[in-house]
Amino acid sequence: MAFEIARETSTFKYGMSNPEQLHEWLKENPQAIGLGFVGRSNVGKSSTINTLFGNKIAKVSKTPGRTREINIFTFKLKNDGKIIEDMPEFYFYDLPGYGHAEVSKEMSKNWEALMSTFFADISLHTLMVNIQDARHPNQKSDQEFHQFLKNFNFETFLLFNKIDKLKKQKERAALNKLKPVLSKEFKWVRQIYFTSAEKKDGLAQVEEAIISYLLRQRDLLESM
Repeated sequence: MAFEIARETSTFKYGMSNPEQLHEWLKENPQAIGLGFVGRSNVGKSSTINTLFGNKIAKVSKTPGRTREINIFTFKLKNDGKIIEDMPEFYFYDLPGYGHAEVSKEMSKNWEALMSTFFADISLHTLMVNIQDARHPNQKSDQEFHQFLKNFNFETFLLFNKIDKLKKQKERAALNKLKPVLSKEFKWVRQIYFTSAEKKDGLAQVEEAIISYLLRQRDLLESM
């Protein structure tokens, strides 16, 4: 059976900038199965989402760090080219980028409250997809995010995006050496991928792993 993301079903539902509003929605959806996409500003998060879920479903900001909403989308899966109607809708969450300094203190404070609410209240049937720039991996803000993430119990994938920008063999070798180091340090990271949203490299494997996660969570909930 060939499962795939039904890109034509990807639908924007809500843009949440109010922590209290977000809290209420998350409490109303305690068993939502989904994915949270998060990374530093300008790592290609929106481009990755667009490749996986449909062209231009996520807006690519011209000003990195300005997006301070959590955008909520729904989507379905296909099996052998047909949309599976009797399967519940899945969710994905486009989280605002972290590590961008050029925002006001008020905006930064609201961002922290929004993100804290999301991670505290989101369904545990949520896979976190952390996207980093392959040219600048494991930056201080990435490390700080993972120190925050370790307080929770979310299965996490790590995507090193823009792998096509690494032209030198020694750059790729250095990134390969970093994989086991991060796997040991960040035990919640279950899988690591080298991807290029621009060239679509590696994203077929990511899609396959995402679908496997979603089906596993669906089966888990049905067995309860």
